[in-house]
Amino acid sequence: MSVTENGRVLPSGEVCPFTRYEDVNIAESAPGEHQEIHDRMREGARVYYGVAGAESNPFWQFTEMEDIRAAYQNAKVFANESVQPTMPNPPFKWIPEMLDGQIHTRWRQLLSPLFAPAAIDRLRPKVIQRFDDIMNEIVAKGECDYVADVALRFPNEIFMDLFGMPTSDAEQFQVWETAILHGAGTSGDTAFQAMMSVNGYFAELIALKRRQPGEDIISYALTWEIDGEKISDEDLLAFCLLMFMAGLDTVAMQLSYSMYHLAINPDDRAKILADPDRVWPLAVEEFLRYYAFVTPGRKIMADVDFNGCPMKKGEMLWLPICSANRDPKAFDNADRVIVDREVNPHIAFGAGPHRCVGSYLARQELLIGLRGWHERIPNYRLEPGTKVIEHGGQMGLTNLPLIWDKK
Repeated sequence: MSVTENGRVLPSGEVCPFTRYEDVNIAESAPGEHQEIHDRMREGARVYYGVAGAESNPFWQFTEMEDIRAAYQNAKVFANESVQPTMPNPPFKWIPEMLDGQIHTRWRQLLSPLFAPAAIDRLRPKVIQRFDDIMNEIVAKGECDYVADVALRFPNEIFMDLFGMPTSDAEQFQVWETAILHGAGTSGDTAFQAMMSVNGYFAELIALKRRQPGEDIISYALTWEIDGEKISDEDLLAFCLLMFMAGLDTVAMQLSYSMYHLAINPDDRAKILADPDRVWPLAVEEFLRYYAFVTPGRKIMADVDFNGCPMKKGEMLWLPICSANRDPKAFDNADRVIVDREVNPHIAFGAGPHRCVGSYLARQELLIGLRGWHERIPNYRLEPGTKVIEHGGQMGLTNLPLIWDKK
């Protein structure tokens, strides 16, 4: 089997189209451009073959919902040992995301009670209060950069509360977060050094919680055992790193995309506000579908044939959720935002054994944040003459300048 300038020649004689990871996951673009690239790729082919990173690591890419969902559900062949096409053999392990099999199951069993609906419902008053405090600071200003002033602050402060950390450190955490997840076009060393800085912070915090435990996730984690053994400090640090990235970035970016859409589509905003109790929960799900931005990878653990594509052990598989969630084979009018869409089987939180354990908390934060803003600032718009930028890495909006009439 050979590779030509057009793609990889399959045993059948057909050619699997060729792609480069960096040509898809571009460093900077206009809002929605990354998702549109994936839309065009899905229209072009069901599977791609390509290379990623400076070392030209080989990877395959699925584009359709059926295939992407099936891969997520087949964790034995498509494993979480690595989740980035650019790094098939990472020098780190995010726990529990980069675990598989029984050890992953045991970690999920420990985590699930902390993120179960009953636990999150008890947290809800605190979440509402955090958002109200943010809104109290900005309502009278008549303008804000929504990403920096609201979207990043809100879930960051909730994360700091959950882990028993001072909210004054949230700004530094976001600097590290950007280096790790939004570093398309920068060196891998920058991301790695940021991860080491986060590890140093959490190492000091774990030591503090051993001396002075509280009612927070790290204090609970210090009591956990797996198969009768206490969890090592190394694994606790890897767990904290993943929770930091999941807690700070994902909700912030989903809020930002949702507000961008509503700022430029006042008719959708009016439809929601005309019947908020019914439409807001549906709109949150539709924004999760249409503006999905997480693009995980999986490591191929055994030679496998997929529809005539001979995938080899050790190669990577890229599974962009945005491509699945906008697949016209899976959704009617997939290329449109329908804020009151009733049937919406999206996979914004993944699928299979690694589906996001914090999905209920994320949905609550999205609903509280979006509804809370519109109860106080129902009419707003993009600031004229400004450019909204979308970044690569884990894609998202870098800025979102909004203005409204002060009361």
